[in-house]
Amino acid sequence: MTWMLRNREKVLPNDLRHHLGGYLFLGSLLIFFLSSIILYGLYAYSRRGDPQTEAPLPGTFLISTVCLIMISGLVHAASRTIRRDRYRTTSVFLLTSAIAAIGFVGMQTQAMHTMLNGPALSEGMGKGVAGMLVVLAFLHALHVAGGIIALAIVSFHSLHGRYDHERHWPVDFAAQYWHFLDIIWIFMLVVFWFTTGGFEF
Repeated sequence: MTWMLRNREKVLPNDLRHHLGGYLFLGSLLIFFLSSIILYGLYAYSRRGDPQTEAPLPGTFLISTVCLIMISGLVHAASRTIRRDRYRTTSVFLLTSAIAAIGFVGMQTQAMHTMLNGPALSEGMGKGVAGMLVVLAFLHALHVAGGIIALAIVSFHSLHGRYDHERHWPVDFAAQYWHFLDIIWIFMLVVFWFTTGGFEF
């Protein structure tokens, strides 16, 4: 029994360095995305008046946003239930959020496919702001894919009872990461809306 407890501590050390590392990671991502969005905004401003900037955004972007908010809510709920040692409920929340995240990536893929085959990009990626928009959406989707892997790992550990009311930092960090993805995507969507022809359903 003592060996199991020691082993458990090695798997999930209760160390503030992990908290600091997580915050530094989110901070670096924030700088990356903000600088990318600013560069996109400057580029879109330089191309104002270009007819191709009036290309509409796929309505799937809005639908996937609802899915992303739902994922964030599920992981947040998991971070609350583990504090009350509700192991099974936590695992259900985490697994459901991972499945919904895969759905989000599917919807984003469909939206980007629509844009790539639309009139704004029919003459190549260098025309209009649509090419840069697709690149930014793809970069966000890559970070979502990383979040799916993290959810899979956290779900696996949750199913094996490695979290409780004292050791729950990985679940908390997963929630923070998905909240971060929420905020960044909504901010990106607003910028996209103001620099294109709006949404088309």
